[in-house]
Amino acid sequence: MGTRLSSSAYMCEELSWWSSDGEDLLGMVARDTIDNDFFWMILARDRVGRFRCASLMTDFRTQDYAERQLWVAMAKVLENGSVEEFGQQGDETNSPLDPFDVAADLKDEELHPYYKQLKDEPGRLPARKVISELALWLAPKDPHFVREFQTNGFDQRLWELFLWAAFREFFLDVEQLDAPDFRCCGPGIDFTVEATTAAPSQNGVLQEHPNPKSPEDRERFLRDYMPMKFGSALTGKLNKVNASGQRYWEREESKGKPFVIAIADFHKSADNNELGSMTYTQSALWQYLYGARVTWRFEGDQLIIDTQSIDSHQYKGKVVPSGFFDLPEAENVSAIIFSNAGTISKFDRMGAAAGFGADGYGYFRVGLKYNPEANAEMGEAFSFDVQGDEYEEYWTQEIQVFHNPNAKHPLPFEALLGATHHYFDDGHLKSVTPDDAVLSSFTMLMKYVGEGEAVVTKKSSS
Repeated sequence: MGTRLSSSAYMCEELSWWSSDGEDLLGMVARDTIDNDFFWMILARDRVGRFRCASLMTDFRTQDYAERQLWVAMAKVLENGSVEEFGQQGDETNSPLDPFDVAADLKDEELHPYYKQLKDEPGRLPARKVISELALWLAPKDPHFVREFQTNGFDQRLWELFLWAAFREFFLDVEQLDAPDFRCCGPGIDFTVEATTAAPSQNGVLQEHPNPKSPEDRERFLRDYMPMKFGSALTGKLNKVNASGQRYWEREESKGKPFVIAIADFHKSADNNELGSMTYTQSALWQYLYGARVTWRFEGDQLIIDTQSIDSHQYKGKVVPSGFFDLPEAENVSAIIFSNAGTISKFDRMGAAAGFGADGYGYFRVGLKYNPEANAEMGEAFSFDVQGDEYEEYWTQEIQVFHNPNAKHPLPFEALLGATHHYFDDGHLKSVTPDDAVLSSFTMLMKYVGEGEAVVTKKSSS
């Protein structure tokens, strides 16, 4: 994923992909959209371990001829036994790394419990494969990445891996910065992103995370507790300054362009047998962002949606104002990105769908997707065998973008084409939603056993 430049979508049409046994070499044949001729490319791992272009040949008259010449070129590299040297680029500053290689000085009790689950459980093989490949692109520029991923920064680092993959799938060139975290560029597109999480509180009235059971408890949870949790993380980023007193949008990489905060909720249910609240907390986010709440009702057969203003959120005596986009300095935040899918389950599914499922395990997904019916009050249910021939999934299917109506530098919708976009217009919240958008889901990881053995199934939010 890290190999393609954003401009390649306009310059060429990828036609076929090939690999050697063991996938030491990858080959691609494409059509040059400008000259309308064909070329081949061989990719090999560089010194860091990333697949990058190692050889390129252009100006072939037909796709068939280009493919035959590609096979010859790949065979020569394999016959010479020079695959490792062939992939070296000369600009690498690091050696290959493994995010699942734990340093000798790191004690087992220091490892994050979800990292240990990811590292040790056989059924998590597809997630390990995907994360190992993605980390090759992020970790070399960040010396603290692997250690934080293994310890107390697990959620934040997993969220950054997910965001990087999603931005690359949006066909953006992604540059890692000290702060903000990312700069995303493409033809006519340039914006920066700071990633954060609504992590469990360590003190204060929000320290005890509710576990709503009834519809009434869930309504109160989404009306007050979660907006305050999102608000704490977002206002922290809004008010943060560096040693020079600069806010994120005042730093050189962000000046005069859209600045975006990407937030995820990593709360888990107190009951391990229940889905985490992260599957449905997006409704609390937009209430806090816009200072408005939506209710719905039917008049005959027609669904009527009403929008009501919210002044504040209250929980256990604490009160915070609603409407993040109306706060002082918030006009410098162009949009908020949210997804409930930056989870181990997402990486498992992406790996399993790509053919890296663990032997003896099944991966099944159940959830709600966008329902295009005009009077639909809820999403359309779906269920899939992730390893089935017809299953497709993308990093960007759960991405939601909340646009700031007061933004100094609005984020163009086409910057994240294919995401769900929310915006306020004439006092009403409106959305642009792609047909394949997923609202929420959970994943069942099933271990197949022999006759007389216990069936093991794990269920996790995504």
